[in-house]
Amino acid sequence: MPRPIIIRPITRQDFDQWLPLWDGYNAFYGRSGETALPGEITAMTWSRFFDAYEPMHALVAEREGQLIGLVHYLFHRSTTAIAPNCYLQDLFTTQASRGKGIGQALIEGVYQRAQSAGSGRVYWLTHETNHTAMKLYDKVGERSGFVVYRKLF
Repeated sequence: MPRPIIIRPITRQDFDQWLPLWDGYNAFYGRSGETALPGEITAMTWSRFFDAYEPMHALVAEREGQLIGLVHYLFHRSTTAIAPNCYLQDLFTTQASRGKGIGQALIEGVYQRAQSAGSGRVYWLTHETNHTAMKLYDKVGERSGFVVYRKLF
């Protein structure tokens, strides 16, 4: 019988197992090969998880010593609340781990940390074509009704 899944904060020793998950997440959104993120962005993202002055955090899902999922989240201020908001930015599990509760466990890990930080809200975005993930998201959250606009520079 497999050991239970452990949701825990990332450590510096996790880099070699985190990187393939990070690359898989980025590939899912079309950031691979010629469109891959520059190495300096990955390096900066990694370093932010361990900088006490950064509001960015990471949790991983581990089973039997292997990382099988990640979630990155950050806290930020809002003009409509005193408590910080929590933005769940990245969520990814290995293909073999999908549909087994890993994503939900990672989201719930963020919920726990947000509540401990006094945050009144956790929110996230997904692409409109990500129907598989939206099945989970519809169970663990509610759609806000907002549409996202952006301008890239």
